Amino acid sequence: MGKKVIAAMSGGVDSSAAAALLIEQGYDVIGVTLNVWPSEESSLACSRTCCSITDVDDARQVCNKLKIPHYVLNMREIFRRDVIDYFLDEYMKGRTPNPCIACNAHVKFEAMMQKAAELGADYVATGHYATIVEDEGGELSLKCSKDAHKDQTYVLYMLGQQQLSHLLLPCGGYTKPEVRDVAQRYELPNFKKPDSQDLCFVGAEGYAGFIRSNCGSLARVGNVINKSGRIIGQHDGVYNFTVGQHKGLGKYSDKKLFVTEIDAENATVYVGENEDLMSSRMLVNELRYMLKSKLCDGARVGVKIRYSAKEAQATINITDDEATVVFDEPQRAVTPGQAAVFYQDGIVLGGGVIVRALDM
Repeated sequence: MGKKVIAAMSGGVDSSAAAALLIEQGYDVIGVTLNVWPSEESSLACSRTCCSITDVDDARQVCNKLKIPHYVLNMREIFRRDVIDYFLDEYMKGRTPNPCIACNAHVKFEAMMQKAAELGADYVATGHYATIVEDEGGELSLKCSKDAHKDQTYVLYMLGQQQLSHLLLPCGGYTKPEVRDVAQRYELPNFKKPDSQDLCFVGAEGYAGFIRSNCGSLARVGNVINKSGRIIGQHDGVYNFTVGQHKGLGKYSDKKLFVTEIDAENATVYVGENEDLMSSRMLVNELRYMLKSKLCDGARVGVKIRYSAKEAQATINITDDEATVVFDEPQRAVTPGQAAVFYQDGIVLGGGVIVRALDM
C-alpha cells in the first residue's frame, strides 16, 4: 500500500480527477468533503449554499466509483468566522476582500492538514492548478500550472514550507481539458460538471445583496464626491462599491466616472475619471513568505494585484511586516483588501494584503 493521502473532494471535476490521478500513482487515498454550509438554525441569509448537499453527493458518488472511503467534516463555524464574517466585515470597511484566499488559509489547508495528522496521513491533496517545486537549497515553492488560464497560484501564496511539504497538487501538470479527459476515462459521474463561477455563498443576489441581507442595517447613507471636492450625490452604503467600479455611477454625472477611493469611516465614496485610477506605488502588509531568501528588500518581482491581472514588473521595498511596491509602469485600480502576490520566473515568492495606493 502506498502513502496515505487525504484528498479534498468538493464534488467538482478537478478534485475528482486529482483523486483518480493519485490512485494511478499508487497512493492510498481517502476522500474528504468539508461541510461549510449554514445549518438550518443559522441566522445567515444565503440564497445558495456553499459546498451544497448536491456537491457532497457528487463527491460521494465519485469516491464510490473510485472505491475509496469518503468522509464529511463539519467546518461550519470556522467557515462562518474566518470566511463569511471576514467578507462582510471587509466590505463594510470599504475594502474588497478575497474570501477564496481566506478559505484556503483557514479552512481547506489548516483544517485538512490537522485532519491528515489525526488520521496518520502523509499528505493532503487538492484539485488546485499549481505545481510544487524544490530549489537548489531544498526550499519548496509553487510554480504556475501548465494551464495558464486556470492557474491558481494567486490564491495559494500564504502556504508555508511545512504545508507545502505535505501537499500534493496532481492537476498542476494538466490543462483543464486534460483533467476532464482523466475524469471521463475513469467514468466519473461529474466529468461534464461546469466550473463554479462566483463565490460559493453569495448566490444570485450578488455581493451587495448578500451584504444587505446579513448586515445592511449597519450601512450608512453617505456622499459621493468628485475629484474637485464637490458632492455630486448620495449612496446607500459603501459596501455597494469597490475601487475601479463604474457600474451604478451613471446617475451622478454625464462623464464616465469610476470609484477611486472609499472612506468607510466617513461613509464617503470618491470618484474620478479613468486616469485617476492609475498608481505607480502601493503599500502592502500582512506579508507571507514562501521563499524568504528571494522575497527581500530591493528585490525585483512580478506582482499580481488581483486574480485575473497580468504580472506587473516592480521593485519591492520591505520594512518589517510592510512593503512598498514601486511599479515600473503605473497600474490601474489598486484595490485595498485584495492580495498582492509576488513572482519570479513563474515561481511564487509570497504575498500580502493591499493597504492602499500611495499616489493615486
